[in-house]
Formats: sequence, structure tokens, C-alpha cells
Amino acid sequence: MATSYLSPGVYVEEVDRGSKPIEAVGTNTVGFLGESMMGPVNQSVLVTNWTQYVKTFGDFTQSTFLSHAVYGFFNNGGSRCYVVNVGAPANLDLSPADTKAAAEKAAAVKADGTPTTGTKVDNDARYIGKDNGPGARTGLKCFEEIDEISLVAAPGIISAAVQDALLTHCENRKDRFAILDSPEVVQGGVDKLPRPRDSKYGGYYCPWIQVYDPERGNVYIPPSGHVAGVYARTDNERGVHKAPANEIVRGALGLRYQVSRGEQDILNPRGINCIRLMQGNGIRIWGARTLSSDPSWRYINVRRLFIMVETSIERATQWVVFEPNDFRLWKRVVRTIASFLTLVWRQGALMGETPEKAFFVKCDEETNPPEVIDVGQLIVEVGLAPVKPAEFVIFRIGQMPAGGGVQE
Repeated sequence: MATSYLSPGVYVEEVDRGSKPIEAVGTNTVGFLGESMMGPVNQSVLVTNWTQYVKTFGDFTQSTFLSHAVYGFFNNGGSRCYVVNVGAPANLDLSPADTKAAAEKAAAVKADGTPTTGTKVDNDARYIGKDNGPGARTGLKCFEEIDEISLVAAPGIISAAVQDALLTHCENRKDRFAILDSPEVVQGGVDKLPRPRDSKYGGYYCPWIQVYDPERGNVYIPPSGHVAGVYARTDNERGVHKAPANEIVRGALGLRYQVSRGEQDILNPRGINCIRLMQGNGIRIWGARTLSSDPSWRYINVRRLFIMVETSIERATQWVVFEPNDFRLWKRVVRTIASFLTLVWRQGALMGETPEKAFFVKCDEETNPPEVIDVGQLIVEVGLAPVKPAEFVIFRIGQMPAGGGVQE
């Protein structure tokens, strides 16, 4: 219905066009699962700096793996994380005088990942958690309530059951990626190093790194917290399309064991990412593979780029729901998504000299025939050509005659 105007003149009105530009979602908010002798239990707590973490969960005397993971995350470039304290087993009623010893005991694990306190089943259950409904979830289930999380880790927990739960959580949500730790020691050579199950939603890292602990001196800890910080730093400096590899691990003083080039030749094809001491270049992450056997999802940056694109489109196109499903809507949807992907291409995340070679968006009569429209569906097909890392750099060098030159 047309608006009635009484006085002659110029009128400026705001018009809601429905469609809005798609904004990329965040990619480096981490969800940490761990144990602390201090702080709330089974509650997701947003932490934005180390000082805040200490006030809530205590310092290195209150926990070992969790505190060092969070510290390493912020030290390597992270800025936001959610922490769920699953509670220290059998030590929840200790006096402050016994806190330090209890924390070390609670955090200790054997070489095979079995905790030295409680039973392995009990420990797994605390981390995997239960879904008792909103406000009553425990362990990993607490992260179901937080859409902002894009990475998850349980520092030092190498139980197959817990790591499977982390991968399953990411696969079901489809908006996050798991960073997993290997055992502290390897029994019988690197070819015996256990590997989590196949998944395109997880990355696996070895070995443990040496860091400084104010109370105990130099200690070895699982690398997942520091690795998560490297993910965040790389995302902020280069973009999620840059592989989080060939990046220095800040705060790492040494490695639990050295991985040779020959040993990495065994580990890399298995999707086990190594942290290595590179001659003259410090301790660096020297691998960028997922746990997937599918070559299409071999690289971490490709998987995380698609997570970002898919989540951004899903959250920014809610306005489409219940709109009239005709060619007008189809064109608006294509225009909205194409504009977003053009920006992604300009940032260097997609292959191709032109946007047309980098992606396509299709929404027309072919994707939406009458039988699709009749059941209330709108189908949009999107194809991307992601950039992939230069994992193997080959220089072919040969002899040339004296006085010869390069022919162009």
C-alpha cells in the first residue's frame, strides 16, 4: 500500500531490502577441555587473556596441561577461548595447602595416556560428558551451546574414546575443527605411533614440547594449546586459507624427541603433523594435513576454509527462509553469495585469475524444478577452487656449459 503524503517536499525513507552482505565468521575461537583444581566445573567460561584465566582457574599450580595450553594459546597469538573445567578426579575437596601436589597428580598420565588417578573409563566419561539439557550439560557437551567456537582441544588427553568424541563433535556440527595430541613417548619407533581414526575434521600433532614452568622448571607438555595459538596467529596475519605450518612455536624450548626427515617420511603420509627443530629457524610446525584419507580434504587450510565459507553463508542467509521462491529470489541469493566469494577470492583464498575461474554459484530452474519448489525447498549449488599449500618444493638443478645462459 502506497504511503500518503500531505505536504509537498522531499522525503527520505529507509528500505529493508532483505538481503544483506555476507560477513565471514570468526575462525580462531578455541574450546579447551581440561582439569583444574580451581574454578567452576562443567561451565563454558569465556577467557580473553591470561590474567583472566588465572583469576578464574588459577595458575600453573592449579593444573598442568590446561594452564600451559591456555598460556601457550595466548602467547602464540590467540585472543578468545572458552574453557570447560571437567574437574580433577578424586581431588575436589582438598585444602589449599595440598592444591599443588594434587594438581600435579590429577594432571599426570602414563605413557599410554592412562591417568594415574581414577580409572580410564571415569576419566573418559568426564571429558566426553553428558547432554542433560540446557544449563546442565557436562564435558564436551558444554560446547554445543556455543556457536562461536571454531576449534576444540583437550590438551594431553590421548584416549581413543575422547579423541573420537572430539572428532564426532566436529563432524556433527560441521563448523569446527579438532586439534589432537599424540602420546608423550613413542614405544618402538615412530611407525608404532598410534593414530586417531580417519576424519577430515581433525589434525594430529607430535611430539610434545618443552616449556618453562615457574614452579617445576622445564617440563614437557602436549602441543595442542600452542598449535591452536599458531592457527589464530596465521588466521589473523594471513587468513584461514594459509596453512598453519612453517610457523614458529613461541615458548617452545625443546622437543620430547627429535623427528628426522626420514621419520617424517613415514608420519606425514599418515596425516601425523610433526613439530621439528629446523636448523637456524627454531621450533616450527612442519605439517599441515588432516586425518582424512580423501585427497580432496588432505590439507587443514582447505578444510577450515570450507568451514568458514559454509558457516558464513548459512548464518548470513537466514533472511531467505519463507521468501517467495521464484526467479527474483534466486537472483538475489546468487548475487549475495557471489559478492561474498569474490571477496574471498580477492583475499587469495581461491585459485583462478578471475572470479569466474575461482567459483560458481548456480540457482535457477535447473536446480529448482517444480517438484523441488512444491516441497518448500530452495537449492543452491556452489563450487570453489581452493588454494592448496606448496607442501613439496622441488628445484631441478643440472650442469650447464660454461658461458651458457638461461634461454627464455
